[in-house]
Amino acid sequence: MRSTPAYNILMYSHDTYGLGHIRRTMAIAGHLQDRHTNILILTGSPLAGRFPLPRQVDFVRIPGMIKKTNDEYRSLSIRIDDEQALNIRKNIILATAQTFQPNLFIVDKEPLGLKREVLPTLQWFKNELPQTRTVLGLRDILDDPAVIKKDWAEKNVYSQLPELYNEIWVYGDKDIYNPAVLYGIPSALHDKVIFTGYIPRVKKSKNIRDKIRRRYRILPEDTFVLVTTGGGGDGFEVVDHYLAMHDYFPTSLPFKSLMITGPYMPKRKREKIKKRARRYGIKTLPFHPRIEELMQAADIIISMGGYNTVCEILSQQTPALIIPRETPRKEQLIRAQCLQSRNLVDYIPWKEVSPQLLREKMFDVLTDSQAYTKAMVNFKLTGLDSMLKRLDFFKTEHKNGFGPNHHEPQEALTSR
Repeated sequence: MRSTPAYNILMYSHDTYGLGHIRRTMAIAGHLQDRHTNILILTGSPLAGRFPLPRQVDFVRIPGMIKKTNDEYRSLSIRIDDEQALNIRKNIILATAQTFQPNLFIVDKEPLGLKREVLPTLQWFKNELPQTRTVLGLRDILDDPAVIKKDWAEKNVYSQLPELYNEIWVYGDKDIYNPAVLYGIPSALHDKVIFTGYIPRVKKSKNIRDKIRRRYRILPEDTFVLVTTGGGGDGFEVVDHYLAMHDYFPTSLPFKSLMITGPYMPKRKREKIKKRARRYGIKTLPFHPRIEELMQAADIIISMGGYNTVCEILSQQTPALIIPRETPRKEQLIRAQCLQSRNLVDYIPWKEVSPQLLREKMFDVLTDSQAYTKAMVNFKLTGLDSMLKRLDFFKTEHKNGFGPNHHEPQEALTSR
């Protein structure tokens, strides 16, 4: 008996900074894979190997790049010219695509890739492997609309979207934020835009909450505060504010705290934070591969407002206070404002944080925790299920021999 041929998915995650892109890509891959589906991830993240990989998911590591400005990047680890590093990345991406020959290619966030490095691969698919479906995956919010419009116009993205991509998946809810309209995607392309909803994370059993609290010696009656900054490269101010609050109120903060500083926070700053935190019995860790378990065990989360952190908060349904960064992009601030309007989280603007306001806001969130939890319980995270439906359609299309220009009836698409 012949085995069913595998369906191959190639995913691109440029990962120039932080953990956001690789965590989102891993979450998607873990849900879309099955015994007949292989997923290969192209990533520049040096931490890709520290996350548990599901069966039939693997990754190809391309040389890491780190952002200097919004348009300048340098090699992360090896001492070579920036153009050399980009050429190596570009060649690995193209060679992997040509060898793997995926049925589906998903590009994360950057329509043309970092410095247009994915453009040759997208053009190769169109010219040499036209049956491959190509999807651009966008998080709910990229930046202020004026910034994105200018960036995409300068990079000639608008004219290339119709030629390069079969669909655009937005990992968000258009009733909360609609990038198709706000970013000026031509109306002729709106039929290609699929709003999947936010991407949920794994919610463990109640036993996990109890196990984590016991591990860190947190009693059932204790208030457990988790402070996390994602990758941590730009998170020093958040943990600094949290410790400054303890400095200001050394005897009136009835919390048990755990701080995840992030693996990209410079070692000197991590050591400084660790030394300060020890005065108040606060444990610090640079990284935790299962942050969702810590979130589920917490009573309140203090965090920046990155997409993945927010999805994890909403999945674990733990009340949260967000301190969103406002540079170099405003996406965290915009996201915090949108979610606060739904009573899903509360936030403090970056420039307004003080020990007094932080303490006041934390107690407000804790006092009103049931309302936040109820709002999150009623907020449906449909991202993975929506993507599975699209994948099922692509597989059926592939099985039946339809080409990439075949579409479902319009009513089927608009009902998603």
